[in-house]
Amino acid sequence: MSEAGSDSRETDRTNERGDATRVLIVEDEPDVAELYCTTVEAEGYDVDVANSVSAGADRLSPAYDIALLDRRLPDGHGEDLLTTIRDRELDIRVGMVTAVEPDFDIVEMGFDLYVLKPLSQGELIDAVERLGTRSEYDDRLQRTAALASKRATLEAEKPREALERSEKYQQLTAELAELDAELERITEQFDTQDYRRLFEDIGA
Repeated sequence: MSEAGSDSRETDRTNERGDATRVLIVEDEPDVAELYCTTVEAEGYDVDVANSVSAGADRLSPAYDIALLDRRLPDGHGEDLLTTIRDRELDIRVGMVTAVEPDFDIVEMGFDLYVLKPLSQGELIDAVERLGTRSEYDDRLQRTAALASKRATLEAEKPREALERSEKYQQLTAELAELDAELERITEQFDTQDYRRLFEDIGA
């Protein structure tokens, strides 16, 4: 750890850079932070811990894929750190892991998952895997959109015969088919909450 029984999803423990998925845990209770860290690390994730809003803000970087935030911290609130993440436009999936019962104020918060303490180790892993699945979906979706745009441009400008002769076009089409299959695999693991968050992200 760096200081400062649920159903298992088929979540890749690596990010789009090919590194182990990095998780930032912001929790001020040392015993709880230690338990969270060892539990998540045991599943193959790369974990760092911060014990305050300021320490968490100092840690924040594009290297992180997932953040688990407590709402009540010694020097502020977890939602302050959430705001910092969104203001910096960091591509981090955020889970609020807290004893604070949700109220209507959460409507305006940009988190991806809200989990109430106390939670079991299985529930903790399930939360991390949910966030990882959504992050994986986002990565694949962005790549798919970029490739689909390239294919559409080529198909609009090139005759069919030229497309059929082009090895690069065939590779592009094959990669798109592979990405479509991966997206289908990921969405098969989604539940209602996952879909709701997805629609919120795209403004549906």
